[in-house]
Amino acid sequence: MNIVRLPTGPLGTNTYIVYRECEVEETPCVVIDPAASLPVIKKLRELGLKCTHILLTHGHFDHIMGVKKLKESEGAEVCIHSADAEALGGGKGSLAYMAGAFVEPCEVDKRLADGDEFAAAGFDFRVISTPGHTPGGVCYLIENEKVVFTGDTLFRLSVGRTDLAGGDGEQLYESILYRLFSLKGDYRLLPGHEEDSTLDYERKFNPYMKNGGIY
Repeated sequence: MNIVRLPTGPLGTNTYIVYRECEVEETPCVVIDPAASLPVIKKLRELGLKCTHILLTHGHFDHIMGVKKLKESEGAEVCIHSADAEALGGGKGSLAYMAGAFVEPCEVDKRLADGDEFAAAGFDFRVISTPGHTPGGVCYLIENEKVVFTGDTLFRLSVGRTDLAGGDGEQLYESILYRLFSLKGDYRLLPGHEEDSTLDYERKFNPYMKNGGIY
């Protein structure tokens, strides 16, 4: 399993390119949370990759600003939880208006729900619904690789903010406690910002998850 992390967009979002080595002219890959298109497309060309799926952890502008152009360039399928899908159509859920940013409207190909499973670029993904940062926030689990892409739900020693429109602190706490911390064993965590972590590390040391509340 190969994971390339690119900081993209105005807030340095972690955009992930996920692929397996294979002997074909263009190796299929998945792109998670493209906040800009040009650096992603450049990296795809450098590596000889073809993006088949664009997976979005949620609908905030700093995770979706590159979706439209990347979809047009690659012919990729855009996937997002149904509760955040309106953000890709120019809805206020993207919060772009708060930052003076612009999200090009883009068609959603697959509206996800909790527990959905699908294959992409040779990996089996499972959708874990983790509302709280946004109503449609999700994490993407690849069980065979013991990897979870957590978006802005769970960071290294931190969690996603809940003070913006659509945020809910109690929901986020329950999402992390009951949907992520309840997974059996340890997993590598790949968040939407900053550095990687592991599930065991966050279970033990994340200060926002102690004393029965986030804040």
